[in-house]
Amino acid sequence: MKKGFSTIMSAQFFSSLADNALLVAAIELLRMSKAPAWQTPALAPMFALFYVVLAPLVGAFADALPKGRVMFISNSIKVAGCLMMLFGGHPLLAYAVVGLGAAAYSPAKYGILTELLPPSQLVKGNGWIEGLTVGSIILGILLGGQLVGPRIAPQLLALDLPMVVTSIDTAPEAAITVIVLLYMIAALFNLFIPRTSAPLQPLRGGLTGLVRDFSRCNARLWADKLGQITLATTTLLWGIFGNLRVIVFAWAAAALGYGTTQASSLAGVVIIGSVFGAVYASMTMRLENAVKLLPLGILVGFLTIGLNLLTNVWVAAPFLVVLGAVCGFLIVPMNALLQHRGHNLMGAGRSIAVQNFNEQACILGLGAFYVGMTKFGLSAFGAIAIFGLLVAGVMELIRRWHQRNLLRHTEELKHLLAIARSDHH
Repeated sequence: MKKGFSTIMSAQFFSSLADNALLVAAIELLRMSKAPAWQTPALAPMFALFYVVLAPLVGAFADALPKGRVMFISNSIKVAGCLMMLFGGHPLLAYAVVGLGAAAYSPAKYGILTELLPPSQLVKGNGWIEGLTVGSIILGILLGGQLVGPRIAPQLLALDLPMVVTSIDTAPEAAITVIVLLYMIAALFNLFIPRTSAPLQPLRGGLTGLVRDFSRCNARLWADKLGQITLATTTLLWGIFGNLRVIVFAWAAAALGYGTTQASSLAGVVIIGSVFGAVYASMTMRLENAVKLLPLGILVGFLTIGLNLLTNVWVAAPFLVVLGAVCGFLIVPMNALLQHRGHNLMGAGRSIAVQNFNEQACILGLGAFYVGMTKFGLSAFGAIAIFGLLVAGVMELIRRWHQRNLLRHTEELKHLLAIARSDHH
């Protein structure tokens, strides 16, 4: 791998670790303040909000400045959101500001991969960054659970700086203070990300021009016979994954009687499966074979429903490992093929922004749907069953869509896959 790749990996790891530890701290903050039950699942769609609203801007912004600088600015916004939560801002509003930072960060993070690596290393690079991201998601949730838990929180609260009086007197507030430091470490790594030779694309045409340009890019990717299938698949999988991270806390409470810390510990076991699946895909999968994995998405839906049958932690842990492995193995080659098509059609930053817009709109829509179900009194078991059926059903529709494309556009698709194969070598 090229020089600078490990710096990007380190920056991504600490930033994503902090994002997910903050999710658990926010859940505990809402629980301690006796907030209405619907506010906890509302965290996922609030985080997705700015991804959707600012989608036309962030891709162009990522292409207009050196990617390292964009990532540094984005981490600074995340720190501001953390400080809002720490000093009395509503957790939902503060978490939305952190989502604003994450929305600006993502096109730069993935865009620099296509600038730094040749197409032949894209699946490998994606495998590492996806494996690391999924790993940091689970480790972050695990860390957040420990920071608000009965062992570490009292020790953090007992730390007193001489001559400094703070208003930090609860476990979530102590956890958020540690999380701010993690974002600062990520920002430090951002400063050492190398400048690539890719030309910068200055922002042109004002806001209306950017919205028009983004709409054109979105339409172009959805019109592409390979782009539409990979975009539909990754959109659905991340939409479900983004919400399940929060729903798992409700599931662990209902099925196993777990609190925030125990639930976050259980979520940690998924790291083994998802990282294994992602890395295994990066070593064995070829770019042109990604579309053959579509039936695995249907399996993800039925595995999700299977959560409802588990009442024993010793069965739940290996089951979650398998669920993680299937997701990791499916997402990596799909992401790589999508980036390859997007990069060829419109440039890295813009294509990632289109991908983020669709994925986060799915998180926002499904999250709002789940919040509505919670408000009407549906249990975690009911929500998980509906989510699982939705994934299986929609993945089957995507599989049929691809089959129809194959029948109608065989020569065009063969040509596109041949290009991916030749670039891959």
